[in-house]
Amino acid sequence: MNRRDFLSFLTSNDDGGVAELDPKRDVVFTKYANKELPKLERTTSTLTTYSGSWTRAEIIHLLRRTMFGVREADIQTLQNMSMSQAVDFLLTNTPATPAPPVNNYETSTYTDPTGIGSGQTWINAPYGTGGLNGRRGDSLKAWWIGLMLNQNLSIQEKMVFFWYNHFSTEITSIFDARISYSYVAMLRQNALGNFKSLVKQVTKHPAMLKYLNGYVNAQAAPDENYGRELQELFTLGKSNNPNYTEDDVKAAAKVLTGWRINSSTLTSYFDPAKHDTSNKQFSSFYNNTVINGQAGMNGAAEADALVDMIFTKTEAAKFICRKLYRFFVYYVIDVDVENNVIAPLAQMLINNNFEIVPVLKALFKSQHFFDTNNRGCFIRTPLDHILGTLRTFNVNISTTLTVEKTYAIWNYLRTNAANLALDLGDPPNVAGYPAYYQVPEYYELWINSNTFPKRLAFTDMLNSTGFTASTGFFVKMNVLSFAAGFAQADDVDALVDYCVQMLLGVDISATRKASLKDMLLGGQTSNAYWSGAWSNYLANANYANTNAVQPKLVSMMTEIMRMPEYQLC
Repeated sequence: MNRRDFLSFLTSNDDGGVAELDPKRDVVFTKYANKELPKLERTTSTLTTYSGSWTRAEIIHLLRRTMFGVREADIQTLQNMSMSQAVDFLLTNTPATPAPPVNNYETSTYTDPTGIGSGQTWINAPYGTGGLNGRRGDSLKAWWIGLMLNQNLSIQEKMVFFWYNHFSTEITSIFDARISYSYVAMLRQNALGNFKSLVKQVTKHPAMLKYLNGYVNAQAAPDENYGRELQELFTLGKSNNPNYTEDDVKAAAKVLTGWRINSSTLTSYFDPAKHDTSNKQFSSFYNNTVINGQAGMNGAAEADALVDMIFTKTEAAKFICRKLYRFFVYYVIDVDVENNVIAPLAQMLINNNFEIVPVLKALFKSQHFFDTNNRGCFIRTPLDHILGTLRTFNVNISTTLTVEKTYAIWNYLRTNAANLALDLGDPPNVAGYPAYYQVPEYYELWINSNTFPKRLAFTDMLNSTGFTASTGFFVKMNVLSFAAGFAQADDVDALVDYCVQMLLGVDISATRKASLKDMLLGGQTSNAYWSGAWSNYLANANYANTNAVQPKLVSMMTEIMRMPEYQLC
C-alpha cells in the first residue's frame, strides 16, 4: 500500500471500499480495530540533487511543506525560477522584524492598569496584574497567528514554529507574556541561523529559565530539569547507544547553577554566589570530559562549555536532522532514510559549523524530497488546515478594521486551532506537540473522532456563512474570486483539475472528478453549459449570472474540502 493511501485505509469499510469520513461514525477513528496495519511503501531515494520536472505539482509540494497554505500568486512567482532558485528564495527572502504585539484588550469597561493604550505595545511595560498578563498572553498568540496568516513568500514562519515546538515552553506556565514575547522574538531572529548558537541562547533565556526551573538552580540545591531536557529533548535524544548517563544530568545541572532572571529588565544574569564552583566530571560518552569549575563571573562561561561538549557528539547533528526530517518530509525514518538522508545531512551540518540553511537547501533540493512517495503523505497540522485554507482562498482581513477587531479575528483562528489540538504558544509539555514525536502515530494524532468533525465544521462554515468573531466584519471564502484566479475557469474539466491540484494532497480518480464536474454542470450534460454560465458571469456579475455559478462552486468546494485527501499535504 502506498503511504499516501494510509488515511483512506484507516477509514475503509470492511468490504474494502473507502468510507466517507462521517463525523457521526466514531468507529471510523478506531484506527487499528479489526485491521492489520499495512506495510507502508518506502523510498530509497537520496540527497542527490533533484533533476526531474519542475511543474506546478513540484512547486505546490514545496510550498505546502515550507509555508502555511499554497497561493496561486506564489506558484506564479516560483514558476519563473528554477527549482534551485526557488528553494534559495524561500530560504533567503526573510521579512524584516515585525512590529510587536499591542494592546488589543482595551474595552469600555477595561483599561490597562499600566497605562498602555489601545494599539500601543506592552512588551516593555510593567507587569501589572495576573489578569492583565492573561490578556497580553492572548494578544501574543493572536499576533503570532496574524504573522503566519500574512506571511510573505518565505520559510520563516514555518521555521519559527519548528523551533518553538523543538524548544517548547508554555506561555501560561511562564506567566509573563513579555518574557514569552522575547522568547518568540529570539527564535524568530535565529530561525535560519546557527543551531549551536541557538541552544546557547535558549539555555540562558528567561523564558526557559522560568519554564524548566533554571532560575532556582543553585549550588545548595541543584535542579536537574533543564540539564536533563537539554540532552534528552533538545540536542541528543534518549535512543542513542551508548548515551549520556544520570550522572551526566547531575553534572550538567551543577554547570548551570547560578543563572537568574532580572524581572525589571526581563533579561537573564549570572549570580556567582549561587554557582557550583566544583569540577564537573562527565561520563565516557563524553570522553570523560571535565568542565573545570570557575569562580566569580567566570562561572558563566561553563554553560557554553557544556553546550560545546554536547556538540562534539555526532548524535547532536543527527538528532536535529531527524527532527527537521519529521517536520518537513515524513515521520518514518527507516534504515534507508537514516543512511541516505539523515547521516549525510548531519555530516553537512557539522561541516558547516551547525548552520541550518545548508542542511535545508540540501534537503529541499534533493531527489528524496521530491520523491512521489514523499508527496501527499503528511497530515496537515491544525495551522496548515486553518491558516492554509484562508491563504489558499486569499481570504483577506480588511486593513481598515480597528486593532481590537483585527486581533479578535486572529484570536478566533487561534482558538479554532487549539480546538484541533494545537494551541499556539501552549504545547502540552516540554516535548512539544505529540504529533511530532509520539511513536508510532505521529501526524495521525491530528485526526480523531473529536478533531475531524471540527475540521469539517470549520471549512464548511468558511465556505458558507463565514464568521465575524463578534467584529461585524465577515471573514468568508470567495469561491468566485478563487475560480477567477484560474485563466481556464470556463473549461469545466480544467477547473476541476485545478481545484483538485490546489486543494487536495493527492490526486483522485477520474470517477470522483466526474462527480465534482456534475456539481458544476448542475444536471446538464454538455461542457458548454458551464462555459456559457461562467462567461456570462465574467461579462456581467448581476444576480442571475452570479447565482448560476456561485452555488455550484460552493457545493463543489465543500465536497472537496470534506474529502479525506484534503487533510493531506
